[in-house]
Amino acid sequence: MNRFMDVLENILMPIAEKLNNNRYLTALRNGFMVALPFIIFGSIFVVIANLPFLDKLVSEEAWAAYQNALGPASASTLSLMGLFVIIGIGYKLTEHYKGEAIYGGTVAIASFLILTPQLIEFEITSEIISGLESGVMHSVGGVIPTVSLGAQGMFLGILTAFVSAELYRFFVQKNWTIKMPAGVPGAVSRSFSALIPITLTLSTFLIVRIIFSYTQFNTLQNLIYTVIQEPLTALGSGLPATVVAVLLIQLFWFFGLHGQIIVNSVFDPIWYTLNNQNLAAYQAGEILPNIVTKQFIDTFIVGIGGSGMTLAVILGIFLIGRSRQLKEIGKLSAPSGIFNVNEPIIFGLPIIMNPLVIIPWLIAPVVITFVTYFSMASGLVPYPSGVIVPWTTPAIISGFLATGNAWQGALLQLVNIAIVLVIWWPFLKVMDKQYYENEKKAQS
Repeated sequence: MNRFMDVLENILMPIAEKLNNNRYLTALRNGFMVALPFIIFGSIFVVIANLPFLDKLVSEEAWAAYQNALGPASASTLSLMGLFVIIGIGYKLTEHYKGEAIYGGTVAIASFLILTPQLIEFEITSEIISGLESGVMHSVGGVIPTVSLGAQGMFLGILTAFVSAELYRFFVQKNWTIKMPAGVPGAVSRSFSALIPITLTLSTFLIVRIIFSYTQFNTLQNLIYTVIQEPLTALGSGLPATVVAVLLIQLFWFFGLHGQIIVNSVFDPIWYTLNNQNLAAYQAGEILPNIVTKQFIDTFIVGIGGSGMTLAVILGIFLIGRSRQLKEIGKLSAPSGIFNVNEPIIFGLPIIMNPLVIIPWLIAPVVITFVTYFSMASGLVPYPSGVIVPWTTPAIISGFLATGNAWQGALLQLVNIAIVLVIWWPFLKVMDKQYYENEKKAQS
């Protein structure tokens, strides 16, 4: 193990050091740190608003009122986290160039909003409402879908923040600014100095939007999602497709895209169909036909702390952590991680664009997919019964319920946690050592 860790340090550390000195990756990491307090706040209230089985204990009206009361907490933070990240990246990159950082952040968000679809399409499936015909697609303009401002728009937002900050810097360095007399207050002078660079930057993005409006995609964001999603539709069910799906979820997350939103949009119809087949067989007392179902994914992979099975990572932090940074991240991530909300650990560690964690981040869930599949195929663990277990149900309990109240399901989740912990262990050690040494240097 020590030799393996030495190899990791000798190979990964120099690469990580170079990447950490890259201004774009530094701005990306620091941008996510700007968003972290909002992400943690939203994550906490997601858990509170979706406590497992609470909807079974109260009336339907009380449950709806409860969720409506707490919903805005996550809707205005976690669901819009792309906005905070974009502002943070634009701010930090402009700060790196010694420019007016606040304008770098605001021009980034304005550029992103220009590229964002400002149209919502919907279909009325019931009777005619307010003169709108049912069964026909309708649209409302002048509104921005919130999904475009959250994880779904993250990739475009990151690119936009980089490009807009660079354009703003370019125009400022070209000295294309309005110079005010010496007696003008500083705030007014800075505002006028930023006017031309901001105007030119935003005009550039407006031209891009106009160009894409004449294409079949209509917007750049639609192009990105179409290019990503269409290849996935060729995949089917079964172990090979499931492994590909899991790997893609991890890969998308690593680059700042919400992997589950992208992959699940393609695979959920397949997984839910397989899930319903198992449920029908379970209720009829027949042999369950499918191993891979929606609960296979949600309970034994995503349901152990969230995407990437990060509950094991949090456990590893508590066992390994010497650095203050890692220990604080573990403390902040643990409460929500127990209920499978893992944005705090994804953005706080960080996992996104972090070369030190890409190997365990990609490998661990794939290994667990094989372990879970063959544990069930061999008869050691019952197939998922088809019962939908609330996604916030903690591990162990969820494994027990998803397999028809079988203790083997809970045991398999424990085994999966142990496997992920072993895979992550040397990488966490290397990361913790790096953080610890940096903290010692900062104190000296």
